[in-house]
Amino acid sequence: MPTLDAIVTELRAFTAERDWQQFHDPKNLAMLVASEAGELLAEYRWIPNTASDAHSTAADSRARITAEIGDVGIALVLLCDRIGVDLTKAMSDKLAVNRERYPPDKARGKSDRPKVDSNFVE
Repeated sequence: MPTLDAIVTELRAFTAERDWQQFHDPKNLAMLVASEAGELLAEYRWIPNTASDAHSTAADSRARITAEIGDVGIALVLLCDRIGVDLTKAMSDKLAVNRERYPPDKARGKSDRPKVDSNFVE
């Protein structure tokens, strides 16, 4: 399985071979992340919550879902590379914030968000 660094290297080569860097400004890449996430979401349109796990593992839908997850990941990695964000650090830092924001004793079994505290970044 390739590392994130290997994927970044491969994506840089892929886009350079096609001269696509000219289109990969931060705004366009952010829009790409959103549109690819929308395509992933569309794979679950009209699927009841109670059926979404089964839908995710059914062979035909799983192939499409996996492809869309790949597209979302590629778009996100391209954006991070363009603007110099370490994706794994960004995720780790956000997880640390979420640990504080959602302590187990107050968040267990609840889906609602706590009131916004000015100390936390959304």
